[in-house]
Amino acid sequence: MAEKVNLKGYFERIGFAGSIAPTLTTLDLLHALHPAAIPFENLNPLLGEPVRLDQPSLEKKLLTDRRGGYCFEHNLLFMRMLQDLDFTVRPLLARVVWTNPGAASLPPSHMLLLVEVNGQNHIADVGFGGLTLTTPLRLRAESAQSTPHETFRLTGGEPDWTLEVKLAQDWRPVYIFTLEQVSEDAIAALNQQIATDPASPFTHELRVALTPTGRRLKLQNSKFTRQPTDGEAEYRELASVEDIKQVLTETFGIALPQHDRLNAVLAGLVAPKPAPAA
Repeated sequence: MAEKVNLKGYFERIGFAGSIAPTLTTLDLLHALHPAAIPFENLNPLLGEPVRLDQPSLEKKLLTDRRGGYCFEHNLLFMRMLQDLDFTVRPLLARVVWTNPGAASLPPSHMLLLVEVNGQNHIADVGFGGLTLTTPLRLRAESAQSTPHETFRLTGGEPDWTLEVKLAQDWRPVYIFTLEQVSEDAIAALNQQIATDPASPFTHELRVALTPTGRRLKLQNSKFTRQPTDGEAEYRELASVEDIKQVLTETFGIALPQHDRLNAVLAGLVAPKPAPAA
């Protein structure tokens, strides 16, 4: 039996008001609002806390407790909400090559969604950190597709699709995925690995992102980036635990977990100050 979803709480969290008919217009609006309101963050894996994917846990963390999450949390929450609105949607897995081209030959580590609207397939992804899509993309090869932020395209197919982003004049691959069926057991096992494996960056790096209209906000360890859609990025190195906590709460809107290791873990992320000149 499918788990009951709290549509009212979700709509309040993302600021949605409008038609809930399962149309592309509804999907577009939900897809834009979600990553603008619910931050991408990996504090649980960083603190050694479990990442739970059952619906009550996702709603408590992302809706009630004003936290965020990473790809499995965001996209499973989004998928279940869409299903409750009578969209035809299912999960897909991807191999992330954005920072590691060699990962094309590795097992998948990311989750996205396939959504069918009026007989046409789209991909949706509200959980890819600093490059999260802000609109669904039509599943068709080689066509540049603009979003409220960057321009993307899909290449390949049969069976490997590649999501690419256009930066300046160059197309760069982001991740590679297929349309193969994915079981909930496979997602749970992959989530457990990503959340606990010492080799996973989510267990030792802080990664936070939010994508409101007109800009992207990103935090990696102690480096904070404000990237407008038109213009140069602004960078700031956060010098203390208090600086990091202030950005997490005030800029990203995260209600910090009450965890006895939080300060120590954040302290380990602060870049060391350069030694004074002799």
